[in-house]
Amino acid sequence: MAAQHDLTLRMIPFLDRHLVFPLLEFLELKELYDANDLLKAKFDLFRNSNMADFIIDLNKKINNTTDTPKELTEKRQQVLAKMESLQAEVQKVMQVLEKPEVIATLRQDKAQSLQTLKEEYNFTEENINILYEFGQFEFDCGNYGGAADMLYHFRVLSTNEERCFSALWGKFAAEILTGNWDGALEEMQKLREAIDHKNVSALQQLQQRTWLIHWSLYIVFNHPRGRDSIIDMFFAPQYINTIQTSCPWILRYLAVAVVTSKRRKNQMKELVKIIEQESYEYQDPVTQFVEALFVRFDFDGAQKKLKECEDVLRNDFFLNTTQEDFMESARQFISETYCRIHQKINIKDMTQTLNLNQEEGEKWIVNLIRDTRVDAKIDFEENTVIMNSPITSVYQQVIERTKGLSFRSHVLATAIKKREAQVASKEAVA
Repeated sequence: MAAQHDLTLRMIPFLDRHLVFPLLEFLELKELYDANDLLKAKFDLFRNSNMADFIIDLNKKINNTTDTPKELTEKRQQVLAKMESLQAEVQKVMQVLEKPEVIATLRQDKAQSLQTLKEEYNFTEENINILYEFGQFEFDCGNYGGAADMLYHFRVLSTNEERCFSALWGKFAAEILTGNWDGALEEMQKLREAIDHKNVSALQQLQQRTWLIHWSLYIVFNHPRGRDSIIDMFFAPQYINTIQTSCPWILRYLAVAVVTSKRRKNQMKELVKIIEQESYEYQDPVTQFVEALFVRFDFDGAQKKLKECEDVLRNDFFLNTTQEDFMESARQFISETYCRIHQKINIKDMTQTLNLNQEEGEKWIVNLIRDTRVDAKIDFEENTVIMNSPITSVYQQVIERTKGLSFRSHVLATAIKKREAQVASKEAVA
C-alpha cells in the first residue's frame, strides 16, 4: 500500500533534479522500490549534470565494475577545466566586490552602485553575468552553498529581470538543499511576490505557482513557522485554484498541516470543503480520513483510515517526521467531534475508535477532559463518559438560527420605518 500512495512520480515534473535526489534517497531507505531501479533513476537524473564523480560512482554500482567508461572520464576532465576557468574569472570580480568601500556602495541604490563600479573599476555586464554563470555551474556540481552566494551577488548587481528571476529560483533551491530553512523561507516569500507581480500569461503564472507549491513542501515540516506560512499561502484564492487545477495531491500536505497546526483549526471547515470538492479527482487515506470524520461523521471509517494514514505518513518523504504529531491531533479531532454529538460515551467503544488499547484509551480520555475542560464526568462503574452540557439537535439549531434571523429582520424593518418617517416629516415641514 505504501508504494500505491507514493507521490514521487507525480511530483518529479515540478521539481529541479537536485530536489528530486533526496526523494530517491528516501525511497531507497524505505525499500519501496527495487534498489537497482532507483540507482538507474539517479544515474539518468544526473548523467547530464556536472556531478562527474557522483555519476562515475553510480555507474560502477549499477554495472558492478571498477572500470570507468571513457566518456565519463572525459566528462570529468571537461567539468574540472571549466571550473578552473570560471573560478579565475569570478575571483577577479569578487576581489572588487569584497572591498569595504564597494560593500558600502552596494547597500545604496542599485543603479548608483553599478555606475560607480563601471566608472571606478571598469566593470562591464560580463563581469556581472559571470556570477550568474558560475552560480549555475556550482549548483549543477552540487556545491549549493557556493551557488547561493554567487546568485545572491548577481541579484544585487544585475538589472536583467529574467535572469534575476531565474537566480531567485536557484537560490531558493540552494537554500533548501543546504538546509538553511530561514533563508529558504525568505526566498520562498520573495518568489511568491515576484510571481504575483510578473507580467506573464495566466498559463505561465499557473505553472510557476505549481512549481512554487511543490518546492515549498521542503520548508513546511522543517521550519518552525513552515506550517503556518504554507497554510497562509495555500489557502490564498490563487493558490487554492492552482492546487485544484494542477496538483490536487497537494491536499495531503495541506490536510496534515492543518490537522497538526494548533493555531489553524479554524481553517478545517475550508479544508473539508475543498477535499470534498476534489474527492472525485484525488483521494488518499489522509484526505479520506478528513472526509470520513468531518463530512460523514463516520467514526468507524475514520478509525480505519487513521490506521492507513500511519503507513502513508511513515513512507512520505515530507511527512514521515509528523507521524506521531498527526496521530495525536487526529485522535483529538475524533474525540472532540464524538463528544459533540454524543451525550453518553462508552469508554471501550471510544478507545477502539481511537485505535488505542484499553489503558491508553482511558488515559487519553481523562487527559482530553482535563486539557480541553470539557464539561463531562466519568462513570467508572458503567465505564462511560457523561457529557453534562445539553446536546442541541440539528432541528433546534435551525430553529435558533431562524429566530436570530427573524429578530435581525425585525430590527432592520423597524430602522427602515423610522428612517422613512423622518424623511416624510422633513418633507412635510418643507
